[in-house]
Amino acid sequence: MTGDNSKNTDRAYDIVLFGATGFVGVLTAEYLAAHAPAGLRWAVAGRDTAKLESLRERLAAIDPACAELPLVRADAADTASLRDMAARARVVATTVGPYLTYGQDLVAACADAGTDYLDLTGEPEFVDLMYVKHDARARETGSRIVHACGFDSIPHDLGAYFTVQQLPEDVPLRVDGYVQAVAQVSGGTFASALNQFARGPQMLAAAKDRRRHEPRVVGRKAYAPPSAPRYAGEIGAWALPLPTIDPQVVQRSARALERYGPDFRYRHYAAVKSLPFALGGTLAVGGLALAAQLPAARRWLSSRLKPGEGPSEAQRAKSTFSVRFVGEGGGKRVFTEVSGGDPGYDETAKMLAEAAMCLALDPLPPIAGQLTTAVAMGDALIERLRAAGLSFRVAAVR
Repeated sequence: MTGDNSKNTDRAYDIVLFGATGFVGVLTAEYLAAHAPAGLRWAVAGRDTAKLESLRERLAAIDPACAELPLVRADAADTASLRDMAARARVVATTVGPYLTYGQDLVAACADAGTDYLDLTGEPEFVDLMYVKHDARARETGSRIVHACGFDSIPHDLGAYFTVQQLPEDVPLRVDGYVQAVAQVSGGTFASALNQFARGPQMLAAAKDRRRHEPRVVGRKAYAPPSAPRYAGEIGAWALPLPTIDPQVVQRSARALERYGPDFRYRHYAAVKSLPFALGGTLAVGGLALAAQLPAARRWLSSRLKPGEGPSEAQRAKSTFSVRFVGEGGGKRVFTEVSGGDPGYDETAKMLAEAAMCLALDPLPPIAGQLTTAVAMGDALIERLRAAGLSFRVAAVR
């Protein structure tokens, strides 16, 4: 069976937002209240009915129609409630992380029910485990399982996809992405990073198991090799390899879509202007990875910035991000950029909400299983995000 956004129209809700009372969940709910089209049947879900009722009052101040917004009680620790929620929805978008801890049963419920699933994970181990456990079932039922639908990894995945579209077809392509952000790290992202650093062997084992289950790509290559720090003259900055899920996501899009050509390579960096700052950043990441191996240090770090916590609206208003891409192939070189406001909170909420509406409302490729945003939604989601204020632009062609 294949994915189809016209399926399951007899279900009670087009979209259910799970984890709606958390920090990013509230921002996502507010975005939907302000931007959901008339007639969209959506609901907010969580384990605390009183908090959901309070959220509904807050949303009604944005759109009076939200005074009647349905509330769905569901708990990540209650499998029956997750299955009931999945059975009533066409799309479930979840902000409840870390996903390795709280997300596995919901993916299973959506895969079994033929319900589309979206999350904000940046956890490679979780994504690989879910592929092995649920991709085949999702393909049977028509469920689209789409991970990493926030700053991890929409700007990078769709930015690489957008860059490839500016280059010649059927030739080897090389794309490098350079990330710059002025923003506070979200509590959920920080918790996920600590979990990953602490679970190196498990993460490698999950990746190895996934490779045993994935079909081989025949006649094409797509890879995202590890790289060393370097000075990137093409952007005038130091390039530090970023240990995030983003290059893996881009690689999977390239494996699935022939438009990326017969031989595609992607590299992913943080762009840093100052060499001392670059060296300091490298040491800081190494120190965090080392500290995460020690349970006491990991607990202390976790207490500094908890999932569900975040900066004020005024602080977020000062935050921005930019991802610059340099793509080459067939004698052509192109410079592109994806940019926006606060990446970890405001723009992440916008991306998750627009991705959910894209799955629920837009004509999309008839495919199912575990998919990337580029494969599942591609051009349709880029157009949505552009209309919502994110910039996808070609900066130069040489």
